[in-house]
Amino acid sequence: MKRGILILLMGLLTGLSAIAQELYIYSEPASNMPTKSIGVRLTTEGAINPKFTNRLMPEVMFGLNKNLMFHLQGFVSDAKGRYAIEGGSVYAKYRFLSLDEAHSHFRGAVFGRVSTSNLPLVTEDINLEGDNSGWQAGVIFTQLLHKLAISGTVGYNQAFDVKSKQVAGMPTPDKMINYSVSSGYLLLPFVYKNYKQPNFNLYFEVLGKTNPENGKSYLDFAPAVQFIFNSRTRIDLGYRFQVAGDMQNRYLKNMYLARLELNFFNALK
Repeated sequence: MKRGILILLMGLLTGLSAIAQELYIYSEPASNMPTKSIGVRLTTEGAINPKFTNRLMPEVMFGLNKNLMFHLQGFVSDAKGRYAIEGGSVYAKYRFLSLDEAHSHFRGAVFGRVSTSNLPLVTEDINLEGDNSGWQAGVIFTQLLHKLAISGTVGYNQAFDVKSKQVAGMPTPDKMINYSVSSGYLLLPFVYKNYKQPNFNLYFEVLGKTNPENGKSYLDFAPAVQFIFNSRTRIDLGYRFQVAGDMQNRYLKNMYLARLELNFFNALK
C-alpha cells in the first residue's frame, strides 16, 4: 500500500515538473490542463505610452479529459473613457497527438475560438481577445526536453461584421494569419521534493501576424516570468514589443500583461 502511494506521489510530482514550463504567457501549449479540473484567471493588459490603457479579461477554464478542454472569456476595458463590457469568447482545444518518454514528450493539438466584440474597427490587426468579432482555428505542436519546452502555433483568423463596424477612413482587415514560437524554462526548483515548492519559470515568445491580402505584418518579442505556488496559484508578468513590421495601427503593441490564475483539481464530477 505504501509503495503504491509513493509511486502515485512521484508520478504527480513528475507530472507537475513536466508541464510547468509549458504554461506559456501569450500562447497555449499542445498539452491540456488536468482532467476534471477548473481554472479561473484574471488577466490585465494595456499600454503606458502615449496614454495609459487597460483591458481586464476574466476567464474560466475546464479540463474535460486528457484530450479536451475549453475556456470562457470576457473582455472589459476603458477604451471608451470608462470601463465597459466589450464582449466575450469561447476557446476549445483538442490534443490529437501524445508521444511520451521519461523526461520528454511531443504533443500536437488543434484549437478554435469564436469571439464577439462591440467595439468599432480602428486597427489593422485582428485581435479576437477584445477588439474584433470573428473566429479562429489552428494547430499547435509542443516539444518538452527536460526543463525546456518549445512550442509552435499557426492559425487563421476571420473577422465578422467588418463593414458595419468600420470607422470612416480606418482599415478593415477581415483575414489574418497568426504564428508564434514559444519557449519556457523551469528555473526553480532544481529538484522536486513536494508539491508545495514554488516554481519559477522564464519565458520568451515570438508572436506575429500577416494580412494575406496586402502582405502587411508584424513581429513581437515577449519576455515574461511566472511564479507557481502550491501547484495551484499562478502569477504571470510579461511585456511584448514590436521588433519588425509595417502594421503600425494595432492594439497589441508595446503592452504589459499581468495575470493571476487559480486552479481547482478534481472539481468536475
